[in-house]
Amino acid sequence: MKRKFLFPMTAILPAAVLAIAAHGQVAPPTGTAPAEKADRTFKWEASAGYGYTSLNQVNQSRAGLQGVEASVARDFGKHFGVIADGAYYKYALKSGNPGNPAVDVVLFGPVVRADLYSHLSGFIRGLVGGEHTAGNGETPNLSVAGGFGGGMEWQFTPRISLRASGDDIYSSFVEDPLHLGYSPHLRSNSRASFGVVYRF
Repeated sequence: MKRKFLFPMTAILPAAVLAIAAHGQVAPPTGTAPAEKADRTFKWEASAGYGYTSLNQVNQSRAGLQGVEASVARDFGKHFGVIADGAYYKYALKSGNPGNPAVDVVLFGPVVRADLYSHLSGFIRGLVGGEHTAGNGETPNLSVAGGFGGGMEWQFTPRISLRASGDDIYSSFVEDPLHLGYSPHLRSNSRASFGVVYRF
């Protein structure tokens, strides 16, 4: 009698365990998926934050300038995009610059991104455009400008990141009004920025 009772029990237990395991494998109904996936790719991004530039085009300058830097980028997939970058620098880190210089920069170019580790990613970019220096008598006060740079981002959500970046931007200004820019000298200005990125 005990053996007859034991045999059905040994058959029922594994069947019950398998049924529970199979139920856990069922996909959730459609419509309960998360609103945003962590790897979602957005088409646009905008950033804004603190910016710094050196001031090598101004003779005898002893301090770089601080200001704001902002950009808009159109992404074509997860790893490539085109960026428009603008900045305005006005406030010296310390006194010692001749005149009252200010720098405006507008640059465009491609950007390439790569995931590095967990929420950390990096990018490199090439930029070309124009630079304007005011407040210290440069003639001309406009110059073609361009260079290369890159940076890193820490992603908090699929839409919001913190970004730190740096560039080396070349430009050509002349302070001697008699030459009118016909014999310019090429100078390099290092830039740095720290800001917030929003994707949409």
